[in-house]
Amino acid sequence: MFISYAYAADAVPTDLMSFLPFIIIFVLFYFMLIRPQMKQAKAHKLMIDSLKKDDEIVTNGGFLGKVVKIKDQYVTIEIAAGTQIHIQKQSVITLLTKGTIKSI
Repeated sequence: MFISYAYAADAVPTDLMSFLPFIIIFVLFYFMLIRPQMKQAKAHKLMIDSLKKDDEIVTNGGFLGKVVKIKDQYVTIEIAAGTQIHIQKQSVITLLTKGTIKSI
């Protein structure tokens, strides 16, 4: 006969050493990417929850302004004398120290 029979190869034993690189990569990703991002998100949420009237803030769009009114999801800020805009709370990036806007 011209065709030989094909037999299945022996199963390769799966042990911890074959999964070790994947485990190491996951641990590195956790400590270098996931954990710092969770810490930064937690700090941002605390900053947003602590907003109060007359705080000076910076938004995602680069607007500097003073908080005039706070609602559940939105904040009204004054970006110039008599000019107020409504923004989402999540778009607040930084809480500035008092007097920063006047010094600019």
